[in-house]
Amino acid sequence: MSIEVVQSSLTAGARVKGRSAWLSLQRDELFCALYVVACANGLLGRFIQAIHADSALASALSVDINAIVFFACFAGLSMMFSSLGQSAGGQQIQKLDVAVAAIFLVLVALPIYPLSWVAVTGLSVYVVLRARDNSDRVRAAIILFALAVPMFWSRLLFQMFAKTILDIDALLVATVLDSSRTGNMVRFVDGSGYMIVLAPCSSLANMSLAFLCWISISQWVRHRWSKIDLLWSGLACLSVVAVNVTRISLMGLGQSYYSAIHNQWGDLVTNTIMLMLMVMFSVIGARREIFARF
Repeated sequence: MSIEVVQSSLTAGARVKGRSAWLSLQRDELFCALYVVACANGLLGRFIQAIHADSALASALSVDINAIVFFACFAGLSMMFSSLGQSAGGQQIQKLDVAVAAIFLVLVALPIYPLSWVAVTGLSVYVVLRARDNSDRVRAAIILFALAVPMFWSRLLFQMFAKTILDIDALLVATVLDSSRTGNMVRFVDGSGYMIVLAPCSSLANMSLAFLCWISISQWVRHRWSKIDLLWSGLACLSVVAVNVTRISLMGLGQSYYSAIHNQWGDLVTNTIMLMLMVMFSVIGARREIFARF
């Protein structure tokens, strides 16, 4: 009889201890854990996909993707971790948090990597809508929401409207070259044939990365929004479109130009220029907060 009583007491004590540990877990700690799992899973899937589509070298040379995406991931997660302990009371996990976390983990657990970014999007919207102030948690959620745009949503948008988007790129190039076009095919200036504007050359992906760069830098330095931000963020997006159209236009001068530019090293130079312009306009827009730290 005494053994059964002792076992029952131990079992009850373990349940109370487990419940206490669960109740002592803060919301920010839960959100941090969820974001880390989803970002790790999503980035791994993107890297594997890039290797299968191109090569390890091509993936490594994608300076704009690697630098901006990894910085955004670092900025978002670091701000989320910095929010730990900032709020004194009322930050215990709520019932709705548990439901959101359950749906989140189901999406991440499925063997479909892009769903991790759907989960990140949903959790970010939930965090922002439930926020009562402009805390680091909210800024982190905004960054991670923006991260999901080039990682998933712009790709989905491209698949839905691929023909229209490529036709617009081809139209811009044909206008610059003063050449004719048919759909997404642009005639070489020297008349040696046609150049096809394919998905990897689309300006949409570059614009989404510029948007991510602006959001990541401005939120990371706790920039206060103003109307002039529309100018700097717009310039960041338009600059990469201009560089992309210029590159394709140079390739459209003739097949010799096409062969010289359309390669991994040509992509590296173009991506580096785009990265510099994205960062430059983003830093100029958030210069007050950035230079205030020095």
